[in-house]
Amino acid sequence: MALSATMFHFLIDLSDVDRNVYETLDLRVARHPSESMRYMLTRTLAYCLEYEEGIAFSKAGLSSDDEPPIAVHDLTGLLLAWIDIGAPSADRLHKASKAAPRVALYTHVDLTLLRREAGSRAIHRVDDIAVWRVEGSFLDALEAKVDRHTKLGLLRTDGALYATIGEKTVEGTITRCALVDATD
Repeated sequence: MALSATMFHFLIDLSDVDRNVYETLDLRVARHPSESMRYMLTRTLAYCLEYEEGIAFSKAGLSSDDEPPIAVHDLTGLLLAWIDIGAPSADRLHKASKAAPRVALYTHVDLTLLRREAGSRAIHRVDDIAVWRVEGSFLDALEAKVDRHTKLGLLRTDGALYATIGEKTVEGTITRCALVDATD
């Protein structure tokens, strides 16, 4: 018998000072049995930090090669942004850059591994891919506080992230990085 996804309900008070976005988000996030908690939390943070009209989680699931975990579409259905998570292959990033005018990658993995993979083949518009690295210790501390029904305040300001759950605040960083090492 196949395992089913575990549903997480997040009520998020988002204050993204860096982008001037202030919203209350009511999210139901399915965690696939093969998905780590770090990946699911990174995916949820990416949704929040990329929030705009037309954003949605993928309906095809996490294993789809044809669509991103998170996408932004306009009212006609045109893909405006491909938002990927983790450590996608160079082929996937190439496909994403050809499919969407804007590509963002949210990750918690070592940049050396990402850059090695990105250097394994040509990637269309590689310099335009926005790579955001979420601090692993922030995700670990957040994981310890999150349950299946979580109300949290999420604040981003000057690259710092603050997640408040109840009376506890978890602090970390999110850093914009280049996919291709400038020293190469």
